[in-house]
Amino acid sequence: MLYNIQPAPSVYLEQSRISKLPILLLGIHDHCNCRCVMCDIWKRKGGIALHAADLDRHRDSIRTLGVKQVVLTGGEPLMNRELDTICQFFGELGVRITLLTTGGLLFQKAQIVASHIDDIIISIDGPADIHDRIRRVPGIFASIQKGVTAVRSRRPEMPICCRTTVQKLNHAYLRSTVDAVKSLQLDGISFLPADITSEAFHRPKGWTEERRNEVALTHDELRALEDEIENLITTHQEDIQSGFIVESSAKLRRIATRFREHLYNVPPKSPHCNAPWVSAVMGVDGSVRPCFFHSAVSNVNQLTLQEAINSEAALSFRSTLDIANNAICQRCVCSLNYRQ
Repeated sequence: MLYNIQPAPSVYLEQSRISKLPILLLGIHDHCNCRCVMCDIWKRKGGIALHAADLDRHRDSIRTLGVKQVVLTGGEPLMNRELDTICQFFGELGVRITLLTTGGLLFQKAQIVASHIDDIIISIDGPADIHDRIRRVPGIFASIQKGVTAVRSRRPEMPICCRTTVQKLNHAYLRSTVDAVKSLQLDGISFLPADITSEAFHRPKGWTEERRNEVALTHDELRALEDEIENLITTHQEDIQSGFIVESSAKLRRIATRFREHLYNVPPKSPHCNAPWVSAVMGVDGSVRPCFFHSAVSNVNQLTLQEAINSEAALSFRSTLDIANNAICQRCVCSLNYRQ
């Protein structure tokens, strides 16, 4: 479903035109090899993959828009059989390639990853037993460890970090998650609260209250999370100062705030974000979104990337978007505040 076009003065439409797009988030496979508690992507039927040849007609757009970084995502991008060719396409254009992955297939794809990828972000949600329970794939933490070792054996300097989604099953294990990440010899960790309100991640009608409660926190769990965050700040202050833990103390505390807003119906506050003006999310189905959480504003099946991000619907969306008061932005868990 495309974003509903709303009329706006032409001057505002023109001011919303994008001439430079530093970041492109590109879905290259719509299925996933995990069955994560907080995500429904694995419930998709079939398994559509992006073909490398489909990128050819966007070559001029990528150059003209000055795309600096492409983030390969999905589903699970390592499931795409044309990963090598897709990476070569962006490599020839001088675009930095970031891989966003569950990590379970890193060992099998280690040579391709080491040869073409510039940096990796692995989703890791706890120490081994907690992570495997959340992913609902026995032994996947061990698979990640094996994959990281295989990539690093080929390219020791490869930057590999992780992202942890905080939710019911891991809210009391933030410190042990940091320790687990260090055991994998990764270069850093970032925390964010689970998204429980949007229609993203294959939730076209959102979640029922019962489904949200499988991921959200109770009163006692929220207090436990707040205690865990304070203990993390105290015991890992050096990691925060060095940047190994990406978030500042204030941002770590805001993770609990998101759960508090949901639990007690507290009016949420939008983060600082400029994602719709500096990035775009292009799905395997050709849909183009201003970010993961907002509806599609165009489709590249009949348009080039440059045409799609400056379609009438896209211009209207950006010209009328009030981030501070937009209900989707107010509940955002993964904002982007990009600076050149």
